[in-house]
Amino acid sequence: MHAEILDWFAEYDARAARGDIAGLADLAVFPLNVVTDIPGGAAAARTWDREEFIEVMTEVVGEGAELRSTRTPHLLGDNLAVVFTDASVTVDGHDHQMRYADILIRTTDGWAFQTMVQPGHGTGWEPARRG
Repeated sequence: MHAEILDWFAEYDARAARGDIAGLADLAVFPLNVVTDIPGGAAAARTWDREEFIEVMTEVVGEGAELRSTRTPHLLGDNLAVVFTDASVTVDGHDHQMRYADILIRTTDGWAFQTMVQPGHGTGWEPARRG
């Protein structure tokens, strides 16, 4: 099953490399949970609909970025996985390191991502609060 998940990510990466943001959205289940850090030492969580995902990822993926990643899937059962990614992205000749996780679920159409846990999306977000 690890190979199946890594194949899924190969397709995801190919779409990202082409700048096919709508194609990336086709690989998700919406509403999509997004958990991220925010300036000031807190974190935040939101749900994105397809339109917000496309808007944000169009800015994030942009053009001309080269992504290299190592992914480590952890199966939580036959239909759930948490995948940790260590990545390096080169933008305008500068390398940036990042680590993030995705929660994938098996749908009737195959694997899809449903939760992104990634730093850097929370500028302007309100911090998460308990209760």
